[in-house]
Amino acid sequence: MKKKYKYKISIIIVNYNVEFFLEQCLNSVRKALIDFNGQVFVVDNNSIDGSIEMVKSKFPEVNLIANKDNKGFSKANNQAITVSNAEYILLLNPDTVIEEDTIKKVCEFMDANQDAGGLGVRMLDGKGKFLPESKRGLPTPAVAFYKIFGLSKLFPKSKRFGQYHLGHLSEFETNEIQILSGAFMLMRAEVLEKVGLLDETFFMYGEDIDLSYRIIKGGYKNYYFPETRIIHYKGESTKKSSVNYVFVFYKAMVIFAQKHFSQKNAKLFSFLINCAIYFRAGLAVMTRIIRGAFLPFIDISIIITGLYLLTYSWSAENIDFPDRILKIALPIYTGIWLLGVLLNGGYDKPLKLWNIFKGVTFGTLVILVIYALLPKDWQFSRLYILLGAVFVMFYYLISRIFLHFTVGHKFKLTRSHAKRFAIVGSKKEYERVCAILNQTIPNIEDIHWVCLGKSKEENSIGNIHQLDQITQIFNIDEIIFCAKDNTANTIISWMSVIDSSSIDFKIAQPDSLYLIGSNSIETAGDLYVININAITNATSQRNKRIFDISFALILIFLSPILCLYYKRKSNFFNNLFSILFGRFSFVGYANSKIQTTQLPRIKKGILNATDNLTIKDDSLTDKMNLLYARDYRVALDLRIVLKSFKFLDR
Repeated sequence: MKKKYKYKISIIIVNYNVEFFLEQCLNSVRKALIDFNGQVFVVDNNSIDGSIEMVKSKFPEVNLIANKDNKGFSKANNQAITVSNAEYILLLNPDTVIEEDTIKKVCEFMDANQDAGGLGVRMLDGKGKFLPESKRGLPTPAVAFYKIFGLSKLFPKSKRFGQYHLGHLSEFETNEIQILSGAFMLMRAEVLEKVGLLDETFFMYGEDIDLSYRIIKGGYKNYYFPETRIIHYKGESTKKSSVNYVFVFYKAMVIFAQKHFSQKNAKLFSFLINCAIYFRAGLAVMTRIIRGAFLPFIDISIIITGLYLLTYSWSAENIDFPDRILKIALPIYTGIWLLGVLLNGGYDKPLKLWNIFKGVTFGTLVILVIYALLPKDWQFSRLYILLGAVFVMFYYLISRIFLHFTVGHKFKLTRSHAKRFAIVGSKKEYERVCAILNQTIPNIEDIHWVCLGKSKEENSIGNIHQLDQITQIFNIDEIIFCAKDNTANTIISWMSVIDSSSIDFKIAQPDSLYLIGSNSIETAGDLYVININAITNATSQRNKRIFDISFALILIFLSPILCLYYKRKSNFFNNLFSILFGRFSFVGYANSKIQTTQLPRIKKGILNATDNLTIKDDSLTDKMNLLYARDYRVALDLRIVLKSFKFLDR
């Protein structure tokens, strides 16, 4: 006799520090479950971004499981599966948006196809582009080889080489597949009872492949079902290009091979995977180093060559430079000028000539001061230093103009392009989103309202049915859909229709101070929040770190005297060295139980802005943290450290 379930479907979402995306996901799930018999679980793996509080306050109907540690994807999902009571189990990523009829359609398909054990849907990224991992083949040694060494990328439609993403199958047709994506993985509860739950040996990655394969081995089929779509902001929880991702993902593949393949094939697969791990990890490290160091290396090479050539003008006048000047002083001068440019933001993107001017000027002053302190036999010519500074300034100017016209993109010297926005929604939501944009975007050309009716309303530039024409006529850079007024189906449909090569998309959640989007599957979703990100821009991060190192060195130098002031001397010394080596910062956020806004991430601090407050409560602490992030300056850190000096031994 077939088991009776209380619910038709249980939707399980495992969350870890993606509060805004989770809220957006739950909003879409709530709409999809209207008049549908379903239950929702959120399993939180010890997030610190306010996710738990958000779920409790905004989604009281959700079954929340709040873990005290990060249990990983498999174990967290299993926690909810074991207490669910539904015919179908849907594992859903928090960085997804589903359509209003998604749940209805997938359940109807499963009802009509009793051989179906699992099902995946058509997934689109944040720009409306199809995600190939919506349908995947089994990663056999041959398939893994084709993917690792790029053959699958070269021949994506090949039935042989494109097996990993089943490129020979149409993205618009329902097909039997082998591997489902963990971002949207629908399964029968009775199938899970037969083949088992997710294998908790996999902490993250590989568990969807393992379970998909076990479903097939259990006598069932997995299907790719494109009749409904979801947005998947792929990459929110993990940087796909990071070395850590490479190791974790490919090690998961080794576990899978050892579990399911013959000993001979498993050894071959493991060998291929280990080759891939070190190849891809090495490539990731080298790519990062080359990207970061290539331009400074070119600058150093040309500057030091120019300075050596400059000495020949002195030689022409029968004035020779001492060898120690050539071998020691010139490289040091070059390093100081380069460091001056670096510290003043001359290598930040986009490039700013003013920062380079400040950096070269700063470096020149430092060189002149050092020159004045040198012994007489080391002092050769101040004029040479000044001429060298002119050459360095001239080189930076010419090279950056050259990069501006030849490379462009991140090397653009012009101000960032003033954006033109189109907001699709009611007039009330349009005005609310306008306020968010004006507080978060520094360079706005126009914000247009696209109304929802069939006819154009007063002050709007047209209605939603004309959206494709509007984007072309008004040269729109970014379209923002108000989720309160637009269905997910409408949003996803327009994202699929409009050419996204030059258009970005955002979704504004109702009653929230943020807009979510994603420009590609390789980047984390763009997030417009009321501007509290001053503390995490490149200049602030660099200055904060310089302050930490400099002040820590000063205090370490004075420690023989300062240690008499502190009772917990070992704590004082440990804190200083932890700051010096980057484990902590002098100043961080204060602990708050009711964090209402997701704060930009910074290092944990020894001190915080509330240390000298006589009266403290969570609301005040929350406000102080927000002000610290929004108004950050190095002077603020210095002021907090001086006022809270007595707490450095905590």
